[in-house]
Amino acid sequence: MLTKRQNLLETIHGGNPDRYVNQFEAFALVRGTPMSKVNPMPKRGEMNVVNAWGVTRSWPENVPGAFPVHDSEHIVIKDVSHWRDYVKIPEVVFPAQEWEPFIKAAQEIDRHEYFVTAMIAPGVFEQCHYLLEMVNCLTALYEYPDEMHEIIDMLTDWELRWAAELCKYIQPDAILHHDDWGSRTSTFMSPEMFEEFYLAPYEKIYGFYKSHGVEVVVHHSDSYAATLVPYMIKMGIDIWQGCMRSNDIPALIRQYGGRISFMGGLDNADLDKEDWTPELIRDAVRQAIAEGSRYYYIPCAAGGGPGSTYPGVYDCISKEIDAVNSELE
Repeated sequence: MLTKRQNLLETIHGGNPDRYVNQFEAFALVRGTPMSKVNPMPKRGEMNVVNAWGVTRSWPENVPGAFPVHDSEHIVIKDVSHWRDYVKIPEVVFPAQEWEPFIKAAQEIDRHEYFVTAMIAPGVFEQCHYLLEMVNCLTALYEYPDEMHEIIDMLTDWELRWAAELCKYIQPDAILHHDDWGSRTSTFMSPEMFEEFYLAPYEKIYGFYKSHGVEVVVHHSDSYAATLVPYMIKMGIDIWQGCMRSNDIPALIRQYGGRISFMGGLDNADLDKEDWTPELIRDAVRQAIAEGSRYYYIPCAAGGGPGSTYPGVYDCISKEIDAVNSELE
């Protein structure tokens, strides 16, 4: 029997997997870094937590995650044309001793069974709208393209410097990088605009990780983004995680399988809700698997990591995938 890591590699490389990969089972996330202390993420139920960039975030109950507070008082960049007056860039270098507990956590992971995985969130686009507010950000791409390129270059440089620290101390085998690029039905911008602003930065970021020992790049965007897949491939993404059903996953597998793999097909909006039932989960899992493929597809909840808003949903999905795998033996 293949290890979880081996089975995932066989799946995404079109080899000989012996079962369906079960959600995030192959990825052992290293939780926290020295950055976590100065750049805190709100816990569920916490409100108005300020991070190292000056962004205020809240995480109300019964929502999937934290999101910036964007009233006029809390928007960080209040004038795009003078963005440098508002942005405080966090330091990325920490004393080696502050990394010790995280190095130990990584060393305790069996790299034969799992990918030691670092998570990076938010990504370049999300950090833009965290600082600017969503409508302001999208409008600025039209009205202030030079300034937006400057902001994106600044964020890319920061990500590259942080990537160097992660690779130095954690030596990840994989990264799970968050950056939502659309809603459930559409991308946030045209493919042409996406290419203009975000393709080159991500080619640099993911190229850096690949050149520093990262074997698998997993990009999370729980959204419609089918029109961006050619750019994902150019960026070096191995797995698009969060691929919703609105993307027509079977068609994506037929067109792009072998160049990128798709991880999703189980939309949280449909399943991760207060009135969920095991029967609902069972039917959704079996439909997603029937429509998918043994190759280039991983059945998974579309959310950005192992877990769910409502207790039991993620575990029930995993249990049903296990049931399907047992039937294949």
